[in-house]
Amino acid sequence: MENIDLARLIDHTLLRPDAAAADVKRLCREAVEHGFFSAVVNTHWVPLASRELAGTDVVVCSIAGFPLGAVDREVKAFEAGRAVRAGAREIDMVMNVGAFKSGDADAVRTDIAGVVAACGEALVKVIIEAALLDDREKARACLLAREAGARFVKTSTGFGPPGASVRDVEIMRRAVGPGFGVKASAGIRTASFALELVRAGADRIGTSASVAIMEEWKKLP
Repeated sequence: MENIDLARLIDHTLLRPDAAAADVKRLCREAVEHGFFSAVVNTHWVPLASRELAGTDVVVCSIAGFPLGAVDREVKAFEAGRAVRAGAREIDMVMNVGAFKSGDADAVRTDIAGVVAACGEALVKVIIEAALLDDREKARACLLAREAGARFVKTSTGFGPPGASVRDVEIMRRAVGPGFGVKASAGIRTASFALELVRAGADRIGTSASVAIMEEWKKLP
């Protein structure tokens, strides 16, 4: 096993529409037990997750404009700000992919900047939905996120086309350079794949298979 604290790179995620209170509580217990960096929940569950994780090292993370990113930018910023006021310390927002594909960089930049402003000190990650973009677009989307004041870029929502890939993480890391966060998310179900993504430049891993990954991780040589 490499000298990596994999648990502290994991955003333990539960964004299913049918997730109930008991599921959220279990997510939080698992996050504390395994020492994950954060528990990621839909905005409705932020108050509950905040109560469950009070006094622990696990951060509450929530979402904005999820999963399509095509809502009005004021609505997206409002959603993010409400989640932060309810206790979220990180927000994973979805970039407006349609505006980006239309060549409207100003709209994309303004959209991201609005969420960043609404979140105050909370960290904002921008989901670029990399599988919908060509390599040049992936790099450009990352640069727009950085220009707009976000502190992370993220590969995927998990609700769209196939999720994280080593190649996408490498492209995103090259685009933003060192000192800027890259999160790989969606389709990560094994410790070996998580490790590949970390080696490629990912600072954070978003997955709902976190517990299984850690069980595998402990068995690696």
